[in-house]
Amino acid sequence: MVTTEAPDGVAGLGLSHLHESVRPIAELSAAERLGYVRADRWIGYPAANEALQRLETLLAWPAKQRMPNLLLVGPTNNGKSMIIEKFRRTHPVISHDDREEIPVLVVQMPSEPSIGRFYAAVLATVGAPRRNYRIAEVEQVVVGLLRATGVRMLIIDELHNVLGGRSDRRREFLNLLRFLGNELRIPLVGVGTRDAYLAIRTDDQLENRFAPLTLSRWEPTGEACSLMASFAASFPLRRPSPIATAEMTSYLLTRCEGTIGELATLLTEAATVAITTGAESINSHTLQQAAYAGPTERRRLFERELT
Repeated sequence: MVTTEAPDGVAGLGLSHLHESVRPIAELSAAERLGYVRADRWIGYPAANEALQRLETLLAWPAKQRMPNLLLVGPTNNGKSMIIEKFRRTHPVISHDDREEIPVLVVQMPSEPSIGRFYAAVLATVGAPRRNYRIAEVEQVVVGLLRATGVRMLIIDELHNVLGGRSDRRREFLNLLRFLGNELRIPLVGVGTRDAYLAIRTDDQLENRFAPLTLSRWEPTGEACSLMASFAASFPLRRPSPIATAEMTSYLLTRCEGTIGELATLLTEAATVAITTGAESINSHTLQQAAYAGPTERRRLFERELT
């Protein structure tokens, strides 16, 4: 039975600084808490909640000839994929006796964009056996499978990879997006960096269909302070972490260059230090000891190694 008394000399401090669901975890061993700290966690914030609501609205949209689409755009490592994964888990695969129903299908755009490789990615995602199809054949197979599995939304992650192909390949893929939207009458969601928006803008019809939703870099505002407080309450540390102040928020965002993915990495490393050293708090000392380098610093270190 888990004791209500916090071990390791922190009895009496209480755990009211943590989310209620995290408090029992804070009473576990260091090894167990480290596993929890290093696992993915969902931290809700207004822009993410807005994106999830927009996705829910699209999923419930009645089928029609010209379906609305969404383009989720933001810097690398700023929470786009986490939002998509959260939404996908909210609408999991449903197993029937004779088939699987996939309400939300998430496919990653291949690094070398081509229609053949994209269709192959779709087939792999739905678990279809691999076969050598001609393009005309695979198109009908994919459309048939998406209908058979009841796909109601197709999400294409890393859409900015479209710009990595030749101009004729880019045009072919943009035509493919238009075809899938018209043929299946389901909403399409593109996810990527600013380059994804630039790719869509090259086609007037697609630009009109894809409503952009931007996840901007974080600035040191009151909303960012609230985000820090949410992070602090989510780590199973036995002492409060004073990171939700204006000064600390500004320091953290500067160090992680304003993206939530980098922020999560930095705070995870600091929480690891806090547990392993017994500090039990994310503070200026554990942050300095954290094994973390920001994106610019990592690039400089890499370039230094090359010289």
